[in-house]
Amino acid sequence: MSPIPAKLLFGLGLASFVIGSAVSMPAFAADKISLFKVITSKDEIVIGLTDADLAQVEGQNAGGIAKMLVAKGSMSVWQYAVHKSASGELEQAPLHKVGLIASDSLRVEPYPTPLTVLPIDESKK
Repeated sequence: MSPIPAKLLFGLGLASFVIGSAVSMPAFAADKISLFKVITSKDEIVIGLTDADLAQVEGQNAGGIAKMLVAKGSMSVWQYAVHKSASGELEQAPLHKVGLIASDSLRVEPYPTPLTVLPIDESKK
């Protein structure tokens, strides 16, 4: 077997990089989603806020979300849940919009996940 010329290897590598970048570009175009777990005395859910939504929150953290919820009394957010992608990978995806109501037994905390977090599709409102 003859060795593969360096120019050919470089060209193939560059082509792979360009194609990979083009495929992953839509992910960078969407707002980053930050996940939070909202816990009450009865249950808990995971919610997702876009960078734009989080920018309106004092401190841009879980404490700010709790303060905003108490101040407003209620807020509408996207509930997130784990599902399988078409390729079989697990990912965090927006499930549906839910209303949160301020409650004395409420806790909001960051929700780290090793899974891919999908952006919110505003057309599904």
